Amino acid sequence: MSFPWAKQYEPKHPVMKWVDDRLPLPRFVYNAVGAGYPVPRNLNYFWNFGVLAGMFLVIQIVTGIVLAMHYAANAGIAFDSVEHIMRDVNAGWFIRYAHANGASMFLAVVYIHIARGLWYGSYKAPREMVWLLGVVIFLLMMATAFMGYVLPWGQMSFWGAQVITGFFSAIPGVGETIRVWLLGGFAPDNAALNRFFSLHYLLPFVIAGVVILHIWALHIPGSSNPTGVEVKSEQDTVPFHPYYTAKDGVGVGVALIVFAALIFYAPNLLGHPDNYIPANPLSTPAHIVPEWYFLPFYAILKSFTIDFIFPAKLWGVLAMFGSILLLFFLPWLDTSPVRSANYRPTYRWFLLVLLVDVLVLGYIGGASPSPGVILIGQIATVYYFLHFLVILPIVSAMERPRPLPNSITEAVLSGKGGTSPAQTALAAE
Repeated sequence: MSFPWAKQYEPKHPVMKWVDDRLPLPRFVYNAVGAGYPVPRNLNYFWNFGVLAGMFLVIQIVTGIVLAMHYAANAGIAFDSVEHIMRDVNAGWFIRYAHANGASMFLAVVYIHIARGLWYGSYKAPREMVWLLGVVIFLLMMATAFMGYVLPWGQMSFWGAQVITGFFSAIPGVGETIRVWLLGGFAPDNAALNRFFSLHYLLPFVIAGVVILHIWALHIPGSSNPTGVEVKSEQDTVPFHPYYTAKDGVGVGVALIVFAALIFYAPNLLGHPDNYIPANPLSTPAHIVPEWYFLPFYAILKSFTIDFIFPAKLWGVLAMFGSILLLFFLPWLDTSPVRSANYRPTYRWFLLVLLVDVLVLGYIGGASPSPGVILIGQIATVYYFLHFLVILPIVSAMERPRPLPNSITEAVLSGKGGTSPAQTALAAE
């Protein structure tokens, strides 16, 4: 998004002028997150979560590098090396808990970021590429998180690797061959642990690269906003700095308080106690569950219990991966010209039902299987796919949206722009 009224970078000091002529990195940063980047004036706190995701990515990379200096990717001593980090390395317990809980915070922030995109139609033209790159980041995050969960080599780590890689054996004909190739053997052991460690170390840097593309794609059309109306004049925008750097600073402060509370007061709240038992291939845990952020997809996998042409396991795997791949097609499944759910009364209710549906799937994913639990999971799974493949296209075609404001400024002045009273007062001035 480029506007003539955006203040361009003008280096004043001779050294900065020299640097700008030869490597315009300060100019790039200024135009990306400074006064050179005008953004809609009505962004609410849901727009903070992109910055928070970037912050937690940096935390994960930094803490992960430190942990890798002390971790041993060997099945015989991996568990003991983690205990060594916790007990003997200076502040090792803090780094380990920050990394483990940072993964949960990172995924939680990204889930809210995705929910915001669904509510405000951030996937619609001209921002399809921003959304598609975001889904790629999400997939890379899930792969990275899974491989990281294997590294402590506790009971849940080992059996989680056994179950997840077992998905590939459901592929007819070549499934078992692919599984053995991935693991480097017939069961998770040294080869698998080394491969997972290498990829777990590599993928965060790949994620960082795709994040740069994600931000680059965002800066071309500019940020969306709660009204879904595009910027039309200078009055509709404010410089990113100092307005949104300050607002993001508030979000960062709150997120770090929650993060610190997890680390210092409940570091194992989101983990599983069985992972403090060394991996034992001869002792299967009574109830194998993944980390909380995988539970909705795990519930979809478990919902297929009857063989139909192909084994139920294969249908479950296809549905689990399909539930994520559906997001790639969302910009074309939703054909409504209106972006924001604030102006789409019918779509809004179905989206709220989808949110409840995903929470139900999360609960089912962590619950012990029983006929009632499986039935609820199956109903929730059916609704998930119905929402995207049937309900969303029909609602998009038949819904009568509420009238949109003529501009962002009009929405702000009327108090319906998703802003605070202070922002409304600022707009009135």
